[in-house]
Amino acid sequence: MHDGSRDLASRTTLRLGGPAGRLVTATVTEEIPALVRGADSLLVLAGGSNVVVADAGFPGTVLLLRNRGIAVARDGDGVTLTVAAGEPWDDVVARTVEEGWSGIECLSGIPGSAGATPIQNVGAYGQEVAETITSVRVYDRERDRVEVYEPADCGFGYRTSVFKHSDRWIVVDLTLRLSVDRLSAPIRYPELARALGVAVGDRAPLDEVRAAVWKLRAGKGMVLDPEDPDTYSVGSFFTNPVLPVADFAALATAGAPAWPNPDGTVKTSAAWLIERAGFPKGYGRDGVAISAKHTLALTNRGTGSTAALLELAREIRAGVAARFGVTLVPEPVLVNCAL
Repeated sequence: MHDGSRDLASRTTLRLGGPAGRLVTATVTEEIPALVRGADSLLVLAGGSNVVVADAGFPGTVLLLRNRGIAVARDGDGVTLTVAAGEPWDDVVARTVEEGWSGIECLSGIPGSAGATPIQNVGAYGQEVAETITSVRVYDRERDRVEVYEPADCGFGYRTSVFKHSDRWIVVDLTLRLSVDRLSAPIRYPELARALGVAVGDRAPLDEVRAAVWKLRAGKGMVLDPEDPDTYSVGSFFTNPVLPVADFAALATAGAPAWPNPDGTVKTSAAWLIERAGFPKGYGRDGVAISAKHTLALTNRGTGSTAALLELAREIRAGVAARFGVTLVPEPVLVNCAL
């Protein structure tokens, strides 16, 4: 259906961005193809938590995904969930914890919709959604048909997939395979293990893991709060750099954190680089700033603009490159604008 207001700022967690050229809303999965068929350019919005929309807005069609539903199939010690793309993601996680289904508990408190999770390969506190996805159903605009993609077809990588930076596919639902177990998957993230009082590799009750993750995220301004401008963000604005070992050597000497990968590369901390390049928490101007709670979040203080936010991001990126020789990569999708 058509939506009367074309405003996009109120539909994103940054609360920034101009109007849509055309705005339509899908409440039923089956109506999605008809709503977008023939659109020259398309932006899909659900939770609006991982997009930066230009001040000029988006001149094409914006599809608001509001389809809902979770289908559950249990067998033995496993459970399969098919989740509509418009379902709020944290509601899905809350349901799994309540039911005693293990596998996505560390992804608690993440804003946005279920359909966005495979696009971004959402991850936090040692879990990635790709680990539990068994299929993603998409509407392929190029072929004008709904198709099922297996994980191998999705191109999952660190905070990315084949669906990111493309308007060819619209995720309509996804299927997750979880364990029927009141204990979490083994805890991989040291900060979370410390918060739970367990060792890395240990397991903990699902509700305790969810509560601990929620508390950690809230302390970093990563849980939406209408009263707190530190949460007017896209979460982490930059991804943590993944570098060849040789390129990381100088950073290792400087004391940069290191998370070795099986392929021989090393992931390091973007927040560490940003802070040591001279950009502390709270740094900013013109109505935008680094969050006072978390260095990776660039926030709209309520009076900002997308132009100001991108200028701050450029300054940070240039400063880190000059100081450490590392070029930071933005994590959100930039709509009708560029860094």
